[in-house]
Amino acid sequence: MMGKTVRHIALIITALGLFSCGGYNKALKSSDNDFKYEKAMEYYEKGEYYKAHSILESVGSAFRGTEKGENVVYTIAMSHYKNKDYETAKSYFSAYGRSYPQGKHAEECKFLAGVCLYKTSPEIKLDQTSTSEAIDELLEFTNLYPKSEKLPEALKYIQELQEKLAEKEYLNAKLYYDLGDYMGNNYQSAVVTASNALKHYPDTKRKEDLYFLILEAKYMQAEKSVEKKMEDRYRDTIDEYFNYTGEFPEGKHRKEADRIHEKAQRYINRIEKKTN
Repeated sequence: MMGKTVRHIALIITALGLFSCGGYNKALKSSDNDFKYEKAMEYYEKGEYYKAHSILESVGSAFRGTEKGENVVYTIAMSHYKNKDYETAKSYFSAYGRSYPQGKHAEECKFLAGVCLYKTSPEIKLDQTSTSEAIDELLEFTNLYPKSEKLPEALKYIQELQEKLAEKEYLNAKLYYDLGDYMGNNYQSAVVTASNALKHYPDTKRKEDLYFLILEAKYMQAEKSVEKKMEDRYRDTIDEYFNYTGEFPEGKHRKEADRIHEKAQRYINRIEKKTN
């Protein structure tokens, strides 16, 4: 008896699935664009986003330039977004902005285009071109809609993305420092990379580490220099020490910075004694 009941329930579920699928296939194959539009919207409201965008993608051209056409592009974009297909969603959000710049969803689509790029920003060790694109997209949103209620969220995303780029630059600078004088003066490359990071991301959480890395790299350049360059490089190291301590008088690297300063100053004192 129990087996028959289970089989009966299974048949009902299968029949319902076939009926549902049949409705979807009927809409997909229909030549009635209005019917397809209405059916797609029903699927979207029920959270069946794949079915919704699959149907709408076949009627987009039929409604282009109309109110329905505007809603078609928006709903396709949102369907992909809710399915977490952020790359496809971004392309449709951008398409909406190009086709309907004054549309009722223009602000939301511009914001979500940036969010899609934010969500697909790669891990730090990979190329960060798309992270920069996300920042540009979100900055453009803040310029277009400075009074938007989404502004604080957009600024938060921008800050996170900029911090990611700053971390990438710090790691690059650290890599140069660790390479030292292998096949060239990598210490100078570390200084340049770290300095650029501070210039582009002055509020980064890595600010102190970048300042100290510059100090360390300049000190190592002095240590490994030929004699005729040592004095200038040790003086440069001392200047950098005061840059670091001026910014971070109680910094976490202060003890090591003081040690570097003491060694550099000792060399300069010897040079000055010789010339006096």
